[in-house]
Amino acid sequence: MAQTFLILGALFAAVGVGAGAFGAHALRGRLSAEMLAVFETGVRYHLIHALALVAVGLAATRWASPAVGLAGWLFCAGVILFSGSLYLLALGGPRVLGAITPIGGAAFIAGWLILAYGVSLGPT
Repeated sequence: MAQTFLILGALFAAVGVGAGAFGAHALRGRLSAEMLAVFETGVRYHLIHALALVAVGLAATRWASPAVGLAGWLFCAGVILFSGSLYLLALGGPRVLGAITPIGGAAFIAGWLILAYGVSLGPT
């Protein structure tokens, strides 16, 4: 489990940096200020939760409860649903995608709460 989340965190971080560079260089001037801000919000949460996945990978070496693993998968889901929906919205996707964004946000919140619970169980 630890290795999986360390690898996923590193891969998500690489994609997040790429998305940020794409937004800064290819989208500036092509998107409205509002849509560029939406894209940048997606990048910010993407990168924060890529680092959270690395933290989950490290935490899993000491607290190997199923809750820690669940937190990692919730962070993955959050990046895909929250950041992914914001990227698509900013790039002209259908407005209905906005209904997906809060589901990703809820996955982030649940991930943090479940990570706290998993660590509170003590080392395994």
